Amino acid sequence: MSEINLCHTKWMKRAIFLASLGKNTTSPNPRVGAVILDKNGNLISEGFHYKAGMPHAEAMAFSNLKKDPKGGSMYVNLEPCCHQGKTPPCVDKVISSGIRKVYISIEDPDKRVSGKGIKLLKEAGIEVHLGLCKKESLDLNKAFIYRNSTKKAFGVLKWAMSIDGRIALKNGKSKWITNKESRSLVHSFRAEFDAIIIGGNTLRKDNPLLTTRGSKNPEPLRVVFTKSLDLPLRSKLWDCSKAKTLVIYNSSTANESYLKKIPKCVEVEKISSDNPELISKILAKRGCNKVLWECGPKLATAAIKSNCIQEIITFIAPKILGGENSMNPFGDFEFREMHEIIKLSDSEVSLIGNDICVKSSFEK
Repeated sequence: MSEINLCHTKWMKRAIFLASLGKNTTSPNPRVGAVILDKNGNLISEGFHYKAGMPHAEAMAFSNLKKDPKGGSMYVNLEPCCHQGKTPPCVDKVISSGIRKVYISIEDPDKRVSGKGIKLLKEAGIEVHLGLCKKESLDLNKAFIYRNSTKKAFGVLKWAMSIDGRIALKNGKSKWITNKESRSLVHSFRAEFDAIIIGGNTLRKDNPLLTTRGSKNPEPLRVVFTKSLDLPLRSKLWDCSKAKTLVIYNSSTANESYLKKIPKCVEVEKISSDNPELISKILAKRGCNKVLWECGPKLATAAIKSNCIQEIITFIAPKILGGENSMNPFGDFEFREMHEIIKLSDSEVSLIGNDICVKSSFEK
């Protein structure tokens, strides 16, 4: 790689790093960072998008300018917006600034922008370079890109199991399979998500709190999917002072009279079937880029079958629960041949004390 290309890569990687500073706070917006150099190649400003409704990365960079950017360059990991939302379009500011070159890593998948921002820059006589550090930028905003291209939330399934692949004893008891460090990590790890999904069985059995324990403010939306609406009258999730709660139910099978018993602070939405894809679409429409499924075997199996899961995180404890009737992470996928099985890729393995954490993606 030439010295010039190394220089361009350095500044784009700086923009990507800045973008990552807003990784848990930007939804439904993307993570974006911007770097501005003067005509001599000196850094004169930078910025990043922190939260929806707040200035975009480019706007922050322009407000932080140390000198006139005329004739200079900008590096931004996502195509500048060209539509009026909660904030003004960034393309107009870039054009009026006198910047002559703009390096963009990837196009914005949002149909209101997608290619239009680049087109406006070129029509204004600005030299546009697309594709620098593309892989890193795609990975940084994979959940935002997925939601905009599929209209579904990017799903991650998490579970904990013993080394013999059991998630609970046959009587349902599971506290605790993993160690304290793993459980603490899960609490902080939830801060990466916009919503956490469980099924009615998990609510009845575990009565979980489903929060980050203060690692994120506001906390992720807590979502309960139920076919029956046969939910406990007392639940930690009914306390909305800690986090918002949404109950999604199957209107064709649920006893809707139960809705009168749910606290008014709990939001309710009904869907026409028990297809988890409908849950994913509802959450995407609400602006959730990335959601965590912490559900039991039946809902986890259905979520995978309906393509709601893009990544998995498995905590494996060095314990043996044993027994044919002990609970498995999944139900029967009804595979008959080895070519039908689900394959995972890009696995990352780490040790959490004596526990093993495996993160993997579904093969495309």
